[in-house]
Amino acid sequence: MANLKIKPVVLSGGSGSRLWPLSRAKYPKQFLDLVGGKSLFAQTLERVSADYGFEAPLVIANEHHRFIVNDQAAQIDAGLDAVILEPVGRNTAPAVAVAALHAAKTDPETLLLFLPSDHVILDTPGFHKAIKRAAMAAGDGYLTCFGMKPTRAETGYGYIAEGAPLSVVDGGFQIQAFKEKPDAVTAEGYLKSGGFSWNSGMFMFRADVILSEMEAHAPAMLNAAKQALDSAHADLNFLRMDRDAFGAVPADSIDYAIMEKTTRAAVVPSEFGWSDLGSFSALADAVGGDENGNAVKGDVIALETSNSYIHSDGRLVATLGVDDLIVISNEDCVMIAPKDRDQDVKKLVDAIKLEGRSEADLHSTVYRPWGTYRSIAIGTNYQVKEIVVYPGRRLSLQMHHHRAEHWVIVEGTAKVTRDDETLMMQADESVYLPLGCKHRLENPGIIPLRLIEVQSGAYLGEDDIVRFEDDFNREGEK
Repeated sequence: MANLKIKPVVLSGGSGSRLWPLSRAKYPKQFLDLVGGKSLFAQTLERVSADYGFEAPLVIANEHHRFIVNDQAAQIDAGLDAVILEPVGRNTAPAVAVAALHAAKTDPETLLLFLPSDHVILDTPGFHKAIKRAAMAAGDGYLTCFGMKPTRAETGYGYIAEGAPLSVVDGGFQIQAFKEKPDAVTAEGYLKSGGFSWNSGMFMFRADVILSEMEAHAPAMLNAAKQALDSAHADLNFLRMDRDAFGAVPADSIDYAIMEKTTRAAVVPSEFGWSDLGSFSALADAVGGDENGNAVKGDVIALETSNSYIHSDGRLVATLGVDDLIVISNEDCVMIAPKDRDQDVKKLVDAIKLEGRSEADLHSTVYRPWGTYRSIAIGTNYQVKEIVVYPGRRLSLQMHHHRAEHWVIVEGTAKVTRDDETLMMQADESVYLPLGCKHRLENPGIIPLRLIEVQSGAYLGEDDIVRFEDDFNREGEK
């Protein structure tokens, strides 16, 4: 992006419902390695890195995901300009407003490139060429969409109808209309007639231009977003907005709030191997099928099976004589559905939430800023967990009112605080932490610390925790 000052804005929200149970609310699909050997979030950051001439990216993230964002950015040495945290989800338009307001403080004419963090892009050079073309339109004051040239009569995407050609960029068009997700007959008509693009949900515009358009078409949202950003305070490397202030911002998508109302909307039709991975069918297409049309990942044996997506995160999954199925096996659940019902997976998530079950939100492996834990066994008065602490990290100094704990070190070195004692422990050593004692676990080594924790007591919930000190400013959280 030589000679262009483009600031990427990576949108990292999401409910984790469309690819459940691979994706969960507390660990949605952008943080998973689904295609390409790295998480979708990491791949997004890599495509807009300083190596390609982009400015340091701004990330708008759900506050529950803040430490995952930090860790995954650090794993690829991605320098972030800022991470602004959304305490509640308000859709894309408020996120755009907050990002534009933040960027305009430094340079009102900054070119902002808005990218969802959960998309697949297979052709990075083609992506960069499209950005250069879009930048010509955005620099001239257009609110520019990246339209994907349709390859099939897709009913799962919204469409953009092309209008008059743009004079500032070859192959660009003013937008005549946005079309909702069509039925199959309408989609076929779009494909045959030409002049339509899939709406990718990626945009580029100048900060001052989008703010001007929001002032004209969504002034209440813009004013509320200003107040929310003014309420923000620094917390580690995060910028945290007040929950009530951001919750007062009207929720809407950038498409409905601005793009369908502005006279400055433009589209640059592009081809760079894009998918929003909005369904298991889209994921299967991105993974690629075998000679029987099956896309498989993990330990899978598929006999007399065709046109199916089969994913195992551990145990062997074996199929025989089935067609057009989605089969997902996690540590904590199995999901099976007809492939043509993949748009209805959210109904399962809603049903699970109604039963008050945790599987809608959490994987069996739970991610924390210091590492992970995984429940191995649970009974009436006991629970067994596997805990992994990253090198150089430590848990909070804490105590429990209702449970005692027994730690058995299986790998690495542990530094354990137990009331007034400090213990250095190695593999095959253990320590008992009685109910009510003040304790802390730390990994002073250079390899992950792994241990087995046995909890025993009348109540084993995660909210039975009192934090006295915490490296991650979570004293008020559970």
